[in-house]
Amino acid sequence: MLVARCSVEYQGRLGARLDPAPRLILLKSDGSVAIHSDSKAYKPLNWMSPPCSIVEADGVITATSPKGETLRIVLHEVLHDTAVELGDDPGLTKDGVEAELQELIAARVAALRADLTVVRREYPTDIGPVDLLCTDAEGGTVVVEVKRVGDISGVDQLVRYQERLDRDSRFAPTSGIFVAERIKPQARVYAESRGITCVEVSIAMLRGSTNRLTLF
Repeated sequence: MLVARCSVEYQGRLGARLDPAPRLILLKSDGSVAIHSDSKAYKPLNWMSPPCSIVEADGVITATSPKGETLRIVLHEVLHDTAVELGDDPGLTKDGVEAELQELIAARVAALRADLTVVRREYPTDIGPVDLLCTDAEGGTVVVEVKRVGDISGVDQLVRYQERLDRDSRFAPTSGIFVAERIKPQARVYAESRGITCVEVSIAMLRGSTNRLTLF
């Protein structure tokens, strides 16, 4: 973990730059790099997802992905430098409502879309488990993210899962469905701009229904 005055340059599908400024740089043991400012909450200004190779030399950190993308961080002044071993993480435990929603929807997934079949619940990825991994009638992969209340952070989570699975030829290209009891308007606009289908469900109707799932 570094706090440093740094400049950053990304080269890949497009180019992007960050001019010199104080920033937080996180280098994780999974081979990822994330660069944060003192704003924008949890979302990094730029990052490189694992797996990638990281080389540190002469005040420059260079991360390179298997696709040839590069993230070059020039350290102009290091303000803080520390290393912490976090160890194994027990993973995210969802609250009862969200976990129950996922279970009920998995049992009635065809109501989200008639041609869907569940491959697996909690499908593991290196950035966390996908709530429902499904296939459609044409064999395409559909990623379903379930939330009690759907906000922008939930859509971002689904986008990240799709990006990870799209790197695997067994799954690419994926499509996404964002499911919640209530989806905030901003999250719906954001999801639909990314080609993600939004579905609101009633847990009361799910609990009381054995044959028919009501969506609205």
